Amino acid sequence: MLRVLAFSAALVASTAVFAQNIATVNGKPIAKAREDAWVEQLKKQGQQDTPQLREQIKDQLIQREIFMQEVGKRGIAERPDVKFQLDVQRQNALIQALMRDELAKSPITDEQIKAAYEEQKKATGAKEYKVRHILVESEVEAKDVTAQLKKGGKWEDLAKKSKDPGSAQRGGELEWAGAGAYVKPFSDAMVKLDKGQMTDAPVQSQFGWHVIKVDDIRDAQFPPLEQVAPQIREALQQRKMAAFAEQLRKNAKVQ
Repeated sequence: MLRVLAFSAALVASTAVFAQNIATVNGKPIAKAREDAWVEQLKKQGQQDTPQLREQIKDQLIQREIFMQEVGKRGIAERPDVKFQLDVQRQNALIQALMRDELAKSPITDEQIKAAYEEQKKATGAKEYKVRHILVESEVEAKDVTAQLKKGGKWEDLAKKSKDPGSAQRGGELEWAGAGAYVKPFSDAMVKLDKGQMTDAPVQSQFGWHVIKVDDIRDAQFPPLEQVAPQIREALQQRKMAAFAEQLRKNAKVQ
């Protein structure tokens, strides 16, 4: 009777241990906890916990275990180059975890996103301009271009000599943009022009000498906040992480 009880207890214990594993590969068990951990990670990415998903994970874990056992046989994990790669990957994972931890301490708020949105709108300006320009090397060349345009010369022809290759083949045309999109000498001259007007004198910037014409002016077009909120949040997070890294570096004693 005692032997029967002992056998039954051993069988129950064995069954309980087996239930904690999803498979055994060459005598080495794969714990169910590993499957559960993968499921939790994939759920965070929007996937549903289904039998099909668990079956896929199980198959992958079995294949990984087979690979890892072969890695062990060949001693690959002890190679210097592999150790270096593993160390770098470990550092990367830990640094990313540190950044997530720092962001979790003080997350970007909806108010911060809205403030950044309004700041971008202000920087862009209330107006957008459809302009064309011809960029040349010297003031003399720019004055000559201006004179030819005033005599009826065509922008499409004269713009071909422009140093700006992007607009040279389009008659000097640039995309709709606010004043903040251009370097200051360019934007300062541009905003003084009315629709259809051209600069009388060449405008110098760090890129050369510009002849500028405003083809059209309109109220600035901004995408709705909800459309760009994810991009703004990401930009604010990157800015926050850069400041965090700078502060850590500042406080560190580097010799």
